[in-house]
Amino acid sequence: MNKTIIALCLGLAALTSCEDQFSPADDNHLTFDEVYRSPSFAEGILMNAYSELPNYNYASDIATDDAVTNNKDDSYLKMATGQWSAINNPTSRWDDCYSAILYLNKMIEVADDINWAPITGEPTNSMYKLRHVGEAYGLRAYFMFYLLQAHAGMSEDGTLLGVPIITESVDGDIKFDDPRDSFEDCVQQIISDLTKAENLLPLDYKNVSDVSEIPTAYRELGVSPDQYNVVCGSKTQQRISGRILKGIRSKVALLAASPAYGTMTWAEAADAAAASLDLIGGVSGLDPSGALYYLGSQVDGLNVNSGNDQAEMLWRGNVYQDNWMEQAQFPPTLYGEGRVNPSQNLVDAFPMANGYPITDTTNSEYDANNPYANRDPRLAAYVVYNGSTLAGHVIDIEQNSGNDAVNAISTSTRTGYYLRKLLREDTNLDPTLNTQQKRYSVYIRYTEIFLNYAEAANEAWGPDGKGTHSYSAKDVIAAIRQRAGLPEEDTYLASIQTKEDMRTLIHNERRLELCFEGFRFWDIRRWKANLTEPARGITIASGVITSTTVEPRAYKDYMYYGPIPYQESLKFDLIQNKGW
Repeated sequence: MNKTIIALCLGLAALTSCEDQFSPADDNHLTFDEVYRSPSFAEGILMNAYSELPNYNYASDIATDDAVTNNKDDSYLKMATGQWSAINNPTSRWDDCYSAILYLNKMIEVADDINWAPITGEPTNSMYKLRHVGEAYGLRAYFMFYLLQAHAGMSEDGTLLGVPIITESVDGDIKFDDPRDSFEDCVQQIISDLTKAENLLPLDYKNVSDVSEIPTAYRELGVSPDQYNVVCGSKTQQRISGRILKGIRSKVALLAASPAYGTMTWAEAADAAAASLDLIGGVSGLDPSGALYYLGSQVDGLNVNSGNDQAEMLWRGNVYQDNWMEQAQFPPTLYGEGRVNPSQNLVDAFPMANGYPITDTTNSEYDANNPYANRDPRLAAYVVYNGSTLAGHVIDIEQNSGNDAVNAISTSTRTGYYLRKLLREDTNLDPTLNTQQKRYSVYIRYTEIFLNYAEAANEAWGPDGKGTHSYSAKDVIAAIRQRAGLPEEDTYLASIQTKEDMRTLIHNERRLELCFEGFRFWDIRRWKANLTEPARGITIASGVITSTTVEPRAYKDYMYYGPIPYQESLKFDLIQNKGW
């Protein structure tokens, strides 16, 4: 952070006339105090934290039974096949999250001393202070969640440890003088930060026309609607808000309630998710087109300032334009590198169109010789299989059919499948065209929160229990499956009566709905499910499908928890998680 500030100071010093550059002048370097008390520079401290926000990302799915990659140098491939260590850890969040937290701590410390509105004065200045401090607390909680997810774990003596709680800024390199805090203390720190943020931030950033619409913390400053709209109006959308904070609380509670941690109750996790979902009307608020949020038909017209945004998105980044995903994932015949290859394991997890698992030989009507017929529509929407049409081209994966076949060239599939989910099929990578399309980063979408509720509610109250809410786990799963195109009269779902059977279905629905969005890796671990299921694939020759084992998964039981970075544990004598 100091390097960044020094660079900014030097940049300001350079903004002088040529005459000034070649003759003696007063020292025009800003001091650190002056930098922190400049509203534009202080805003930059907060923006540095925003720039570190983790987003949904397919990469970690490569380390699970859902996918492999044809990139032999991929760090997740190496991790999954036996090279995961405290030195080689692509899942580490240590550096980026602590970097962001230090910026946020600085914002909390200096916010009172900054004149945020040198022209308009009060009460605008006080409103900016409230909002910026609220944002800092909320973001700090979010980054602490990711630190816990990646680095919490059991010590050799069986103590569940979190990470060091850092609530002050530092000069120079951070020094962890204190031992790791407990997992429970870290969760309580997150909850405390979320509560502080909720007391300071509006539920939503929107223009108001009456004083009664202004949140209490701001109304007590005596502001008018026009003054409020300058600071917390619709132009501020996509910053962290009260609504987003409720989604973060749901993520934290689900992690803490999971079998690998168990420091919160499932009822608390269900209540946290419901607090977010009730704001959109519960189950009725599920976006009918939310599962395909990345398609051009949904992205091209987005404009949060005009109110034209997706109901699926609780929190997303700005829309930008590129074709990197298509370059990475299109098959070689479409000028792509075919990097992420869905596994046969994942393909088999999609039920039939009637809702029954393919393993149900009595009711599913699954035909192993025609395996893609009459399947859950999500299979065709998310995965490219033999004979699929992608970007207007039929993809032939049979052996000796061309470069799209299994292992035909270095950029071919290894499993017999290519990725479709997240791609813009209106992208053309032909070098003579090389078109780009719009997309955005996803931070939290509502489908995740619905699935959080379903999992927690089932564990707390069973498939049909509702606690103090108006909908059950089964209600949520029914809505998600109907949105996917499964029958409204879902006889398979109706047949489920026990918590255990419902758990299996919820875990599978989460696997399908959130595939290639960076959840599977963490879900397997917090569930303490099987880590070592090998990734399977197929080959097709003369119409005959042969199942193959493509890649093992070389995990040990202690790897339900990730390591503390080796250098950090060495430098500061931090207790390492068991086994690492």
